Amino acid sequence: MLHNEKFLRSILLAVALVMAASSVGNAAAPEETKIYELAPGVYFRKCQTEPEFLGCNQGWIIFKDFVLVIDANFPGQAKEVIRIIRSQTDKPIKYIFDTHHHGDHADGNVIYKEIGAVPIASERTKPLFQTLGLEGFETSKKEKPDEYGGLDYKLPEIYFPRKMVFDDGEMRVELLHFGHAHTGGDAVAWLPKHGILFTGDCIVNGAFNFTGNSDTASWINVINHIRKLPVKTLAPGHGELGDKSTIKTQQRYFIELRKEIAGLISKDRTLEEIKKEVKLPWYKRWTGVDVLEREENIEHVYSELSK
Repeated sequence: MLHNEKFLRSILLAVALVMAASSVGNAAAPEETKIYELAPGVYFRKCQTEPEFLGCNQGWIIFKDFVLVIDANFPGQAKEVIRIIRSQTDKPIKYIFDTHHHGDHADGNVIYKEIGAVPIASERTKPLFQTLGLEGFETSKKEKPDEYGGLDYKLPEIYFPRKMVFDDGEMRVELLHFGHAHTGGDAVAWLPKHGILFTGDCIVNGAFNFTGNSDTASWINVINHIRKLPVKTLAPGHGELGDKSTIKTQQRYFIELRKEIAGLISKDRTLEEIKKEVKLPWYKRWTGVDVLEREENIEHVYSELSK
């Protein structure tokens, strides 16, 4: 099975779980797409995930002379975001920052390229775009011909090692790569003057974690770096807006999931037994669903700890 199929299956499962729990706690309203102006010229679009999964959340920042978009999403959603931006400003959309290589964050690069925007990503994503990203795009062309049609896959054109800064004297955005988390190339967009952090899928708000390309031990360490930032507003890759506490909650999930599974392994439990015995009651208060429902995450952590 190609990575793209496994990833979309995982996301759709998460969407179904959140939909079932939409009335619980702070779970997202998955049937809605909302746009928030987080600060003057700083926008966040929380993307609908139910009944149809439209893709990831996005952001865009309007500088003096241009616009920087965060996450390209799928091609159809890229067109919609461009339309919205055009209703707000006639400044050129000059850059599109892909937080990582997954199709729901980067397949829309081709649409931005058509209007002259330059795709940007962290250096560590380059081999992932060239392999898994391309494979996923080709699969989507077959599965969604109406949306992908005759489109060609477009790779980022600018890769940065650890940090890239946009600063026009009024607006400052820092693109930061801290290490292997959700994928090997995850990067975030930090607005230090506003305390706003766009995280891609390094931090999500709800039952949206996909661990298939992750290293959860490293992910925990990456979040340690992120927690040092004075975040006021958290704009996640999926789910509703959060704050600094959302970062802590995301990290807690991986710390306690690893601890729980390691403890069961030490008791000689099999994977099938572990998938029935893991207990994290607070996870349901965060996401609205039981931790056992995210079976693929349990399997992934088990494989990491069993090496």
